[in-house]
Amino acid sequence: MDPTPSAGGTVSSGGVHGGGLRDVVQLTLPAASAYLTVLRTATASLAARLDFTLDDIEDLRIAVDEASALLLVSAVPGSALECVFALSPGVMRVTVSVDSLDGEPPSKDTFAWTVLDALAGEVSSSTGPGQRVTIELAKRQGARADLGEPPAGHVRSRSAESTELGQGAKLGAVGTS
Repeated sequence: MDPTPSAGGTVSSGGVHGGGLRDVVQLTLPAASAYLTVLRTATASLAARLDFTLDDIEDLRIAVDEASALLLVSAVPGSALECVFALSPGVMRVTVSVDSLDGEPPSKDTFAWTVLDALAGEVSSSTGPGQRVTIELAKRQGARADLGEPPAGHVRSRSAESTELGQGAKLGAVGTS
């Protein structure tokens, strides 16, 4: 086995999962923060392929970046970070894993985990085999973790806006002179 990991990837397509077509993309990158830009770009591109909104794409991109950063803290030097994207209609599932020095999953009682959970919607972690640590997340199209927020891309009607502003209020452009 070559001691220096290299970037690689595979794509498989056409499997049926949950009644819909499913594509699976796997990226293997060196377990170093310098390669996270590749992962962020791939995440955004794949989410766009599923017609996610810009807000959902950005949430997912940040979530995958955060999950990877949490794992890189205890990654074995010279090891590989593996990321698997499972694409189904309206849902992207992402699994990020690395060989860890301590074999311990990231703490769920941290601010970073709270942010990850809010951005992705579904998040879990696991260990094994050996010292391998994995974070799994899923993002559904249009699902926002923010309570009280309409789904990203939702446009309110003008009547709803004027009701919120109060009776008789009008919306208009502000002119400049």
